[in-house]
Amino acid sequence: MQLLLDGSDSNTASIARGYAEGLLQTYALELRSEALNRQGGGPLRPPVEARLRVWYNSELESKNYIVPGLIAVILMIIAALLTSLTIAREWEMGTMEQLLSTPVRPTELVLGKMVAFFTVGLIDMLVALGVGVLIFQVPLRGSALLVFVTSGVFLFGALCWGILISALARQQLLAYQMGILSSFLPAFLLSGFIYAIENMPTVIQVITHIVPARYFVSLLKGVFLKGVGLEVLWTEVGFLLAYAGLVFFVATHQMKQKLV
Repeated sequence: MQLLLDGSDSNTASIARGYAEGLLQTYALELRSEALNRQGGGPLRPPVEARLRVWYNSELESKNYIVPGLIAVILMIIAALLTSLTIAREWEMGTMEQLLSTPVRPTELVLGKMVAFFTVGLIDMLVALGVGVLIFQVPLRGSALLVFVTSGVFLFGALCWGILISALARQQLLAYQMGILSSFLPAFLLSGFIYAIENMPTVIQVITHIVPARYFVSLLKGVFLKGVGLEVLWTEVGFLLAYAGLVFFVATHQMKQKLV
C-alpha cells in the first residue's frame, strides 16, 4: 500500500503523514489480532506494509515552502506601500496643480510614476530569487524565465493598485493605511503564504479568490517545487494578466478625472 503526499506545504504534509500512519497502524493491529486468533498463536506476519513517498518537497523543509512566497510579499511591499504615497504626496506638497497644468496624459502620468518602483521591484525580485536558490538551496525545478515574466506582471498590477489608492486619497497617511489594508495584509494572510487556504473558514476561502497574491504564490510554488509550466498554471497567469489590465485601466481613468 502506497501513499503519495504533496510536500510543497511541509506542515500540512507532516500532519497528513502522521494521521495516515496512525490509521494504518490501527488497521494493521486489527488485522494482526484477527490473524493471531485464526492461527491460534502461530507466527504473526505484518498483513499491511505502508510505503510513504513525499513528492515535491521530499525532505519536508519549511524553507522550500516559505521562500517562494516571500517573493510575492516583497513585491507587494515595494509596489502598493510605496506607490500609494506618490500622488498623495503631490497633493500635500502643493505640486499637483503644476502637474495638472502640463499636457501630460493620464497613461503617461501613471507609467511615469511607477517606472522607478517597477525597476526597484524587479531588482528586489532577482535578489530574493538568487538568495533563495543559492543560499537557502530552494530547488527551482521550473522555468526561471516564467518566474521573471509573471513577477513583472504581478508587480505591474500591484503598482497600478498603489497608484489608484494614491489617486483616491489625497493624504499620505490615509493612502498608506489603505495600502496596508488592501494589499499587504491580504497578501500576507490570505494568499496561502502563512496559512493554508484549505484550513480557512469557507467565507474566508471565498474572499481569497479576489486576492491576486493567492494566484502568484500558487504559481511560484508550482514553478519552484513542482517544475510545472503554463500548461498547468495558465489559470493563475491569466488571472494576473486580467488583474493588471483592469487595475491599470481603473487607475488611468481615475487620473483622468483628477486631470480634468
